[in-house]
Amino acid sequence: MITAEIPVAPAAPLPPVPARRAWVEHVMGTAVSVHIRALEPTRPDIEAGVARLFAHLRRVDAVLSTWRADSDLLRLQHGEADAVHPWVADVADLCLEAEDRTDGLFRAWRARPGGRPAFDPTGLVKGWAVAGAADHLAIVPEVSYSVGAGGDVVVGAGPGPSAAAPTWRIGVEDPSRAGRVAEVVTLRRGAVATSGAAARGGHVVDPRTGAPVRRPGSVTVVGPDLLWADVWATAAWVDPDRVARLLPTRDPAYRLIRK
Repeated sequence: MITAEIPVAPAAPLPPVPARRAWVEHVMGTAVSVHIRALEPTRPDIEAGVARLFAHLRRVDAVLSTWRADSDLLRLQHGEADAVHPWVADVADLCLEAEDRTDGLFRAWRARPGGRPAFDPTGLVKGWAVAGAADHLAIVPEVSYSVGAGGDVVVGAGPGPSAAAPTWRIGVEDPSRAGRVAEVVTLRRGAVATSGAAARGGHVVDPRTGAPVRRPGSVTVVGPDLLWADVWATAAWVDPDRVARLLPTRDPAYRLIRK
């Protein structure tokens, strides 16, 4: 009997798996974490992008902090500055837009005894700052990234093959049980912002009453831009039912998760 060997094609090589690397720094009063996925995570351009990201956040803190007496914002409010960084005006305009979008549920101006209203853009600055800082990684080729800061997360990818990288899994913490994940959001590009009282108490003030919002639970907003996800999360913590009605018409690219 004559037999013939059937040639077997060699197995195709498995695609390379991106490695993961992380950085953490304490800036703007919170821990900011950066996670990246890349085939060569120690590349100098990645290191430079992360360095620029943290430098951006430190600069925002120097300009817009409500805790640092030497910030541009506080020097302006105390009448001690002739000129300030343009970011102060940019953020003021964004706060006015946020107030309009949310029908006043987000408000950056608060009453001050015996004087004019105080401008406190804290509820917008963090999301705006982290989104702007993440842009320094969005220009780095062949890398995907996740940047987290105090309940807010933005994820994305630079140009090149990283655009097809696996999605990021972002856990939404159970507000009634610290350390337990209540829901997982998967994103390749976009943002997640959470607001509540479990971690920081009544830090969000209802602008309609002037009283801190203290109740069980939390709200999370998922959408394309961390700035507006954070604004809507703050507004939703003030009045989740009203935001649930507003979002489909005002910002349909964003969705609300209540816990």
